[in-house]
Amino acid sequence: MSLAAEVNPVLPIWQEMVVGLIAFGVLCLVLMRYVFPRMEETFRARVDAIEGGIKRAEERQAEANALLEQYREQLAEARTEAARIRDEARADAAGIREDMLAQAREESDRVIAAGRDALAAERSIIVRQLRAEIGELAVDLASRIVGESLADEARRRGTVERFLEEIGSGEAAGAGGRR
Repeated sequence: MSLAAEVNPVLPIWQEMVVGLIAFGVLCLVLMRYVFPRMEETFRARVDAIEGGIKRAEERQAEANALLEQYREQLAEARTEAARIRDEARADAAGIREDMLAQAREESDRVIAAGRDALAAERSIIVRQLRAEIGELAVDLASRIVGESLADEARRRGTVERFLEEIGSGEAAGAGGRR
């Protein structure tokens, strides 16, 4: 039989099988010793980076939520403070308005009282002047009627003053009766 007839194309050559198995073993050894640990480190670093990124994102989210809550509290405090300041300003304005009204009333009362005092002083001056003029007119009229000067004697006796007092008491009694 010939050598070509003895070789079965379906069955591999045993020497090639041994060389293939040794090469496969060496390849597996190199992969397991050098490549897979590097790949494992890369995967672990990647997982750590992803998990760390998620953890950092969660921490930042918690920090942002805390800041948001703090902002809301500060905003609520600011609104409360603004309302308090507004109420105080309204109360102050009301107090100032009341003070100003009281001062205006006092000033008005003072002006009215000063006016009344001035009127009373003017009235008393006018009454004195009128009495003096009426007295002079009465003495002049009496002098014309009598024909001699009665001015010195009328002053000496106080006749004019008594006459004016009688007229004044008569007016006071008449004014009291008319009311």
